[in-house]
Amino acid sequence: MKMIHQYIIDTRQKHPLHFTLLDPGKMNPDDLVGLAKQTAEAGTDGFLIGGSTDLSLEKVDASVDAIKDITHLPVVLFPTHASSVSGHADAIFFMSLLNSESRQYLVGEQIASARWVKKTGLEPLSMAYLVVAPGMAAGKVGQAQPLPRDDPNLVVSHALAGQYLGMKYTYLEAGSGASIPVPPEIIEAVRSEVETFLIVGGGIKSPKDAVRAVKAGADIIVTGTLVETSNELKEEMSSLIKSIHLGSI
Repeated sequence: MKMIHQYIIDTRQKHPLHFTLLDPGKMNPDDLVGLAKQTAEAGTDGFLIGGSTDLSLEKVDASVDAIKDITHLPVVLFPTHASSVSGHADAIFFMSLLNSESRQYLVGEQIASARWVKKTGLEPLSMAYLVVAPGMAAGKVGQAQPLPRDDPNLVVSHALAGQYLGMKYTYLEAGSGASIPVPPEIIEAVRSEVETFLIVGGGIKSPKDAVRAVKAGADIIVTGTLVETSNELKEEMSSLIKSIHLGSI
C-alpha cells in the first residue's frame, strides 16, 4: 500500500474521508471483523484501532491482522499507551494531547514508543489531539481540561500551536459516546486559521451531524460508538458515509 499520508492527501482531493474507529477492548475478534467488513462494504476510507486503556499488544496485533485479512483499506493505530503500539498496522497517529495536564500524554507515551515505531516501520502521522467539552473518557483518561465549546479562540490557539510544532493533523474530539458533537463554529474557526488536516470525532450520530462538520471544514470524520451500537450497521453507515463523501444529505 502507498504511504498513508499520501493516501489521505489523494483521497481528500476527491472527497472528505470517513474513518471507522474499532476498539479491540470492547469486543471479541469475530465481532470486530464483522463490524470491519460491514463498514468496509459501506464505503469507509480506513480504520482506526484503539480506544481502551488496557489493550494488550497481542490483542491489537490480532485485530489488525484480522482486518487486513478482509480489506486493503488503511489500518491506523489510535493508541492510548505505548504498550499497545502494534507493528502490524500501516501507520500510527503519533499524537500529543495538547490540553492535557499530564506530561505522560503530552510527550511521555510518545517517548516510550518512538524507538519501537522506528523499528517496526510504522508510518508516524503527527497529530495535535484536542479534547473539546464534554470530553467524556478521552478527557478523563488523558487528564485533560476539555476546551470550552464557546471559546473558539482558545481552541484555535491550541490547534495553531500543534501546527507550529510541525504536526500534520489536528483532531477535535468531543469524546466517545458524547451526547453532542464538536460545534460547527469551533470547526469553522480552526479551519479558517489552521492548515493541517482537520479530523472531527465524538458525538456524530447521523448524516446531518457529519455533514455539518464537513461543511464547517472537517477533512476526516471519525465514528466509533455509532458503529458499536447500530442495529442496522451497513445501512446506517452507507447513508452516513455517502453524506460525508458528497458533503450533503
